[in-house]
Amino acid sequence: MAVALNKVFLIGNLTQDPELRRIPSGTAVSTLRLAVNEYYQNKSGERVERTVFLDVDVWDRQAETCQQYLSKGAPVFIEGRLQMDSWDDKETGQKRSRLKVRAERVQFLSGPRRDGAVRDTAPAAPAAASSFEEPLAKPADDEEIPF
Repeated sequence: MAVALNKVFLIGNLTQDPELRRIPSGTAVSTLRLAVNEYYQNKSGERVERTVFLDVDVWDRQAETCQQYLSKGAPVFIEGRLQMDSWDDKETGQKRSRLKVRAERVQFLSGPRRDGAVRDTAPAAPAAASSFEEPLAKPADDEEIPF
């Protein structure tokens, strides 16, 4: 049996603010430009840093949220799949292609902000209670059990 898996997990920083556009059906699409750093030692024992730049397409409501809350330099975790786009170049007439990531989930990570700015303020999360005075659910009496 043939088995296939197309899944990527990436953590990196945005190299520019997200670009939001809408396709003719009205669906939102946001393109994230992501830089992912990789470190290794070369044969002489020196530590080398290499950066991979990727395009990530985010769809629907998640695209709108990315455009609203993310900005250049923001750290993100992307879960998605690889996608190959192909087209004919209008100027040269040659076939062109590009490998990119189609995001299934984008998680905003906290980290140092390079410019200190935030695009919009995210709604505050409700404060968690430090202690509870009564249990969340009352124990059921034996008389209330339906069987």
